[in-house]
Amino acid sequence: MRPISHRSGTPRVRLWLVVILSCAAVFAGLLLGSRPLARLVERRANAALQRAYDGQLEVKHLQVSLFPHVLVNLQGISLHRDDPGGVLLITINKAVGATGYWDLLRRPLHIRRMTVDQLEIHVPPRKQDGSAHPTESHSKRLPRFVIDELVANGTKLEILPKDAGKLPLEFDIHDLTLTGVSLDAPMKFRAILTNAKPAGDIHSTGTFGPWQLDDPAETPVQGTYTFRNADLSVFKGIAGTLSSEGKYQGVLDHINVQGQTDTPDFTVKVSGNPVHLVTQFQAVVDGMNGDTRLDPVDGQFGHSSLVARGLVHGTRGEHGKTTDLDVEVSQGRLEDMLRLGVKGSQPSMTGAISFHTKLEIPPGPVEIPEKLILDGQFAAEQTRFAQLNIQERVDKLSARGRGDAGAPDDPVVASNFQGRFTLKDGVMNFQQLSFQVPGVQVGLDGNYGLLDEKLDLHGTAQLKAKLSQTVTGFKSFLLKPLDPFFRKGGVNTSLRFHIGGTRSHPTFGLDLGDSHKSGDSHKDPATAKVAGGN
Repeated sequence: MRPISHRSGTPRVRLWLVVILSCAAVFAGLLLGSRPLARLVERRANAALQRAYDGQLEVKHLQVSLFPHVLVNLQGISLHRDDPGGVLLITINKAVGATGYWDLLRRPLHIRRMTVDQLEIHVPPRKQDGSAHPTESHSKRLPRFVIDELVANGTKLEILPKDAGKLPLEFDIHDLTLTGVSLDAPMKFRAILTNAKPAGDIHSTGTFGPWQLDDPAETPVQGTYTFRNADLSVFKGIAGTLSSEGKYQGVLDHINVQGQTDTPDFTVKVSGNPVHLVTQFQAVVDGMNGDTRLDPVDGQFGHSSLVARGLVHGTRGEHGKTTDLDVEVSQGRLEDMLRLGVKGSQPSMTGAISFHTKLEIPPGPVEIPEKLILDGQFAAEQTRFAQLNIQERVDKLSARGRGDAGAPDDPVVASNFQGRFTLKDGVMNFQQLSFQVPGVQVGLDGNYGLLDEKLDLHGTAQLKAKLSQTVTGFKSFLLKPLDPFFRKGGVNTSLRFHIGGTRSHPTFGLDLGDSHKSGDSHKDPATAKVAGGN
């Protein structure tokens, strides 16, 4: 029995020996072939990328391992465009790609997963000859490869400006995942971008590509984004926590964006009064330089709405962006505007308001109220003064202007409150500021400091009644001889006055000099204290 068992085991031993030797031979062959394979991969990568970008690829170190799958390790990668300028397009500190054996034989070549550390992408400006699309022959010679998933940690994107005097546009993308990466088809992405100012993370998903080799500005992009808990206090002069979300599509130098923002505690530090500001906007963003056209921005706060249109743009030789907007409020509330821009929890006036202004915010470290530039006009209706002492004086002014020295039982409503205004260097200048109540037309001009709250206003109060009719009894008798001196241009009584002091502690007085005759054409509700005083 033993010889039979021995003869039957011999073929098995031989079979296992053949298998072992065959595996050893394959293993040895693969080991011996890894170096030629590494050279082959390097040659294919160089050829593919050079064909794609018309540039020259440099790889300081490349290593290939074959077990348990194909693993390619590259270090010190840089890609320059092959032109007289030799523009640097891409640098990578380290890239590791993994794929299967059969994927090496597929057409197009497939890489299952690639991880990239310290990726820097430099996008050159649009060609000066105006070419916008790759030629058909150029498109046909694109390298055929697909990276199923590419993960990049610590990516920096720099877009070079056409104007050498402008600074490049930079983005920090600390988490980036691309799927279906190819040079001749769109690829999906998930990205988290670090927004420098205001600080925060922008989460975005969408598609990018195919990459337009002859003109990167024409590369398509679309997606959605969210931006949460951005601290606006980094902008000097304002504060609040902003959140935003929206969607975008287009090409790099013309991206259409639709979105909305929500800032429940938006505050202009001059006033210190937070308001809930919500906006919906449509914009066109030039991804090559960051310039943005807003058309329109619809904003709401309190019981007021505004519409803004304009441009946020860079200026040659300056860091930062200039904001130029055209702002209009058609159905707003005066108390909302005062709460936003003037100190005090209780606005001094209430009523309906409409206004239109040009708005400019130049770049720079100065606080927004100091560098904000306005040029506009406004009109307010059904205006009342929230401060009782002012409203009482307005009531008395109206009564005396009509020749009735007795104060009315019901408060008088100021109407036709309007004027022009400019703001520069933190000082508001009023021109042709006016309001009227029954029996009185008031007008003034002058300045108000947003920061120091100082008042310097000069104006005129024109009364329907004679001066002697504004009081009763013996005072009326004494003033009758002065009536002719205060008649002017068919108006029974014309008084020039001055308002000084500060917003919280104003001073009022008659302006008897000739140096402010121009005040005859200007008006202000606060002047009611002059004629309405004791």
